[in-house]
Amino acid sequence: MSKDRVVVVTGAAGGIGLGIAQRFARDGHPTAMLDVQQDLLEQEADALRSAGANVLTANVDVSDRAAIDAAYARIRQEFGPITIVVPNAGIAPMVPFQDMTAAQWQKVMDINLSGVFHTIQAAVNDMIEAKWGRIVPISSHAGQSGGMYMAHYSAAKGGVISLTKGLAREMAAHGTTVNTIAPSVCETPQMHRAIEAGEFPLEAILPMIPISRAGTPDEIASACAFLASDEAAYITGQVLAVNGGMYI
Repeated sequence: MSKDRVVVVTGAAGGIGLGIAQRFARDGHPTAMLDVQQDLLEQEADALRSAGANVLTANVDVSDRAAIDAAYARIRQEFGPITIVVPNAGIAPMVPFQDMTAAQWQKVMDINLSGVFHTIQAAVNDMIEAKWGRIVPISSHAGQSGGMYMAHYSAAKGGVISLTKGLAREMAAHGTTVNTIAPSVCETPQMHRAIEAGEFPLEAILPMIPISRAGTPDEIASACAFLASDEAAYITGQVLAVNGGMYI
């Protein structure tokens, strides 16, 4: 794959997003790392720069379209047109449905679904002009099978899967593929915080996974790198479940 293709990864300060940004940056792509955790984001970006990677950072809330537009203008100025977008930013609060407030529902939708829309739509004209693009939203097995106490999260991730399928049909004529990766349990700081808070009983969940362990950000990143490659040119509208067999 050409190394001058500009990549945008949201939620890139940690976990899956960081793993994906590291993979593209180490593969030689100009990589823009977007997140709301500015200090952590800069720390990780500095580590990549020290290793010779070409990265820039932007403090962006993906539910804020104006912030995305401003960040993309800077990315274009410094790197050029954007042709690979990985919308990964998301939150995963656990709330029983009967206790869920309208504000809690809306916040998850704003970040996990509308944020994906904003992140993609702000870049598609670059891809159409280039006649080449790769869009790889990160969804979740929860969007396929549901997540306990996560009805809002499950609904949003299911929406990402449907958005992927609809957009794949529109973008195919423009040389752009759209595929989503659906992880299950993954070694991230968010997972460990949930375990420590007693919200995520990992030992009870592992027996449900045929490959009986959590996945890693690097494993998600490898799948993402493939879907963004020229080798994946005939794959679009698909859900690649990198989940250890948890949902089949």
